[in-house]
Amino acid sequence: MRHYNIFVKGNVQGVSYRFAALAKAIQLSLTGYVKNLPNGDVYIEAEGNEEKINKLIEWCYIGPPRAEVKEVFAEEGEIKEYRNFEIKK
Repeated sequence: MRHYNIFVKGNVQGVSYRFAALAKAIQLSLTGYVKNLPNGDVYIEAEGNEEKINKLIEWCYIGPPRAEVKEVFAEEGEIKEYRNFEIKK
């Protein structure tokens, strides 16, 4: 079990990035959350198998069709034992 904090920079708000990230995380059986940040970035906390988290991070570079991802930064963090994956406001 691993925990990663992921920051996604670029044109990632207003393009359904959070909803697409939610669907991808559920598909990968990950837990955690995704939310928009005030500076225009998207922030994700994801927990689960490291291989599946790596697949989520790879997906973050692409995102949904209208997203224009410029940078993805991921760092390992402390496990928080989330029960599901959700969108936070």
